[in-house]
Amino acid sequence: MRSIVGPIIIFSLFILADLYFFQAVKTIVRDASPQRQTLVKYIYWITSAFTLCTFLAMMLFPALRMNKVFTTYFGAFAFILGIVKLLGALILLVEDITRAFRFLFELIRSKTNPEHGESVRISRLKFFSYVSLTFAAVPFLSFMYGIFKGAYKYTIHRTNLKSGKIPAAFNGLKIVQISDIHTGSFTDTAGLEKAFNIVMKEKPDIIFFTGDLVNNIYTETEGFLDTYRKLKAPMGVYSIFGNHDYGDYIQWDSKDAQLKAQAELRNVHKEAGWRLLWDELVELEKGGEKIALMGIQNWGAKGFTKYGDLSKAYTGAEKYPFKILLSHDPSHWDHQVTTDYKDIDLTLSGHTHGMQFGIEIPGLKWSPVKYMYPNWAGLYQQGEQYLYVNRGLGFLGYPGRVGIWPEITVITLQST
Repeated sequence: MRSIVGPIIIFSLFILADLYFFQAVKTIVRDASPQRQTLVKYIYWITSAFTLCTFLAMMLFPALRMNKVFTTYFGAFAFILGIVKLLGALILLVEDITRAFRFLFELIRSKTNPEHGESVRISRLKFFSYVSLTFAAVPFLSFMYGIFKGAYKYTIHRTNLKSGKIPAAFNGLKIVQISDIHTGSFTDTAGLEKAFNIVMKEKPDIIFFTGDLVNNIYTETEGFLDTYRKLKAPMGVYSIFGNHDYGDYIQWDSKDAQLKAQAELRNVHKEAGWRLLWDELVELEKGGEKIALMGIQNWGAKGFTKYGDLSKAYTGAEKYPFKILLSHDPSHWDHQVTTDYKDIDLTLSGHTHGMQFGIEIPGLKWSPVKYMYPNWAGLYQQGEQYLYVNRGLGFLGYPGRVGIWPEITVITLQST
């Protein structure tokens, strides 16, 4: 029962917003000819019916949520229409509150001053209706741009990491980190191939992938294996699982079926030539000197599963001067790494996607996800420990990005 309460609430909100937003449309066209008014109403309610039917279909038929074409085109368009109408409805709500106060003022005035008139009627201001439509149109265009352009606007973020614990042989080591590919959201390989070509042009010494290769199941990777294989580096490509890689968000016939699917996905990493780290440590050697690389399964707070075992991965790490940890969820750094493993120097995470929406301009970095994850994008430091949170390469849910572009991270180690 609980599983349908949320969708029903969301569905109801969209219906109310639809009816409410239509008031602005009626106000705008009230001086138009009857024929134009009728045309506008037909267009409005046809698109509304499309939106609501799409949401209803996705709620009643979960298999549709697994269909790339349906979610990318129908689902995304319906989502955008619903969101912008909610935003437009908020503007109308502000105006209606203003109208209520004006009504009360005029009512009191008419009672105290009979010459002012017996009836009081406060009509909807056309100005606010235009503001509401404009307020809805801007995010609509932004979201559409985010689907067709923003989702593939791959951006390189460069960071120089300085530490006296980095061995001299590793000075200048170039690390490329990517995260959250979410293959199931791509309708073809072109987008990923573009991103991987950018990665390879950087000539990385080593590549790290920090989880969420798929949305739900290994079958999403079919047809993408050759694309994954394009990632190569002299010191190897290392990867971990993210929370979506376990198949926890879909229904399975049995636990064995789910575990079998996980095993198949682990094999995809192997076939791609990636070294999947499963709560373990590997030794990285360069010029006769060594550092530790640890990778764990997903370890998340805020209701996400804690599959990872850092104590197991850490075994034997004490002897290495510099330690790197791959851990998908950045909350792990806050809850365990900085409290119990203070000699882990650099943790690389992803998971947040920067919520695929926000503002990043010189002097301002903001996304709604910051209220859930204080460490949500970029480099963070606590004492001598560092965390880098990758903004993600792919997308999930909304098939696009606005303001928070897909990221390729380049970290250069500098021995001081």
